[in-house]
Amino acid sequence: MSAPRPHTPHPRIEERRIAGAHLTKHEHAGFNGRLAVLITGAVSTMWCAYVFAAIALISLPAALQGGTATTISWLAQTFLQLVLLSVIMVGQKVAAKASDKQALQTYKDAEALLKIQDELHKLLKINNELTQEIHRHTVEKSGPGTP
Repeated sequence: MSAPRPHTPHPRIEERRIAGAHLTKHEHAGFNGRLAVLITGAVSTMWCAYVFAAIALISLPAALQGGTATTISWLAQTFLQLVLLSVIMVGQKVAAKASDKQALQTYKDAEALLKIQDELHKLLKINNELTQEIHRHTVEKSGPGTP
C-alpha cells in the first residue's frame, strides 16, 4: 500500500486567516476619513443630543413670541434638526456595532466551514487512494482473465 499524498489546503483558507473579518473600523480612509469618524463619534452621542436640545431651547421663548408660524418653524428647523441628528446617529452607531458583530460571527462560521471542507477534502483524497490501492490488490489477486 502506498503512502497517501500530502494534502495541500486551499490558499484561500490561509488568506482568510491572515486578513480576518472586515469590520466598520477598517473603513477609515486617510485624514478626511479619520476626521469624519472623529466628528461623527463626538456628535453621535446622547450627551451631544442633550447639548443640542439645550441650545435649541435657548431660542424657544423668542419663537413663542413670534406666533404659531414661528414656533412651528423653530420646532422643525431648530429643535428637530439639531436633536434628531444626534439621536439618529446614535441609532446608526448601535446598528453598525450589531452589524459588525454579525459580520464577525458570519466570518467565524465561514472560517469553520472552510476548515471542515478542507478536512473532508483531505479524507476524500485518502479514501480515493485507498480505494485505488484495494482495486489494484483485488485485480492482482484475481489475475487478468479471472472474473
